[in-house]
Amino acid sequence: MDRHTESRLKKDLVAWLVTADRDGRPHAVPIWFLWDGRDFLIYSVPGRKVRDIEANPHVAMHLNSDPEGGDVVRLEGTAKVMAGDAGADKTPAYLRKYREQIRSLGMTPRAFAEQYHVAIRLQPARIHE
Repeated sequence: MDRHTESRLKKDLVAWLVTADRDGRPHAVPIWFLWDGRDFLIYSVPGRKVRDIEANPHVAMHLNSDPEGGDVVRLEGTAKVMAGDAGADKTPAYLRKYREQIRSLGMTPRAFAEQYHVAIRLQPARIHE
């Protein structure tokens, strides 16, 4: 992976996560994520995204392109709901990245962690640059 892609995976604030239910129907949602160089950490509310991952761990994710449709970063991998992972309020790197966004929602880190309490780990199999 080149430096530019690595930088985007660390600094971009929003990505799109694509899951599929048991019947293969896709579901794309914007997410906040933390890239540690090996896998992605995502916090979620319980709901469709979590149910989809539990039923079918194969996912896709992509960052936004530039306005002309270039600078594309997309990946394929597997996701897993992680029972017992530390909450967002106990993950310093996540808070450094999203503290201002959490505040802009009118939430404290603790309130955010209580609402978005499902931790998901996404292990990329392929990253396309």
